[in-house]
Amino acid sequence: MKRILLGFCGFFFTILFLMGCEEARTIYSGPDYIMFSDSLYVLPVQNNDDYFDIPVSATQACGYDRTLAVEIIDKNSNAIEGVHYTLESNTVTIRSGELVANVRVRGIYDNIEVTDSLGFALRLVTQENTQWDLYGIDANVMLRKTCPFNIYDFEGYCVVTSTYLYDYSTVDKRLIRTEVHPEEENTVILKDYFYDGYDVKIRFTTDDLLNPLIEMDEQVFGPTSEAFGTLYGDGMIRMFQPSYYASYYSSCEQFIYQYMTLYVLNKDQSIFGTVGTFMNVVKWISDDEAEKLMKEGY
Repeated sequence: MKRILLGFCGFFFTILFLMGCEEARTIYSGPDYIMFSDSLYVLPVQNNDDYFDIPVSATQACGYDRTLAVEIIDKNSNAIEGVHYTLESNTVTIRSGELVANVRVRGIYDNIEVTDSLGFALRLVTQENTQWDLYGIDANVMLRKTCPFNIYDFEGYCVVTSTYLYDYSTVDKRLIRTEVHPEEENTVILKDYFYDGYDVKIRFTTDDLLNPLIEMDEQVFGPTSEAFGTLYGDGMIRMFQPSYYASYYSSCEQFIYQYMTLYVLNKDQSIFGTVGTFMNVVKWISDDEAEKLMKEGY
């Protein structure tokens, strides 16, 4: 009898579980709306002929093709069609039985500068009964020029400026050299970064064109004796890259913008104290520019 009851209870709870799963599957049965999937898109414009997709979504699949016109809202745009970008078509078609189609956009690399802030607005031409006030039928597209990454663009002479130099040094900048790390991918060695004999390694991330970030492991920055004129803790200043600030690079302009936090340990490796968080800009320059700076004493 006990086995029968246990078996019945197991069957009963299984049915309840399956019913819960069925209830969790929400099927949309409301009106048929058509809209852009998002209201803002940022497109990395590269030196190629690739098109980017701007998705258009419908809430209901239909048994026939739906073709919509796509227009440019000139008053909300400062990018010029045919100069800064092109549309593959001024219509978009959601095929029978499907929910998504794409407006395809290509940025014109040679006509966009790195410092430009260009964008344009799109509008779907749809019937009023397919427009959802909650989402609308407009989308803004921003164009951002992105240059191809080459680790060797970050090798050679560069100029370091930093809030650390402003606070703790008599010079306003340093001229240093960098080398591509022979074993670690997308990594350079900043030779004598702030103090002679103390090199620093940084890595370049390349997986997201719109977020070209740099990374750095914790490492020795320099001696307290040279920085502060006396021995503190174990005598070494250490550095790490704080996660609450974004440190990034520009392949187009060949520079990095880096945050660093400096601290000192005791000899037993407990914290002696924190020096502070500082901002560094490292800009790569030509050999001729470096030679001129060396003549000026850098």
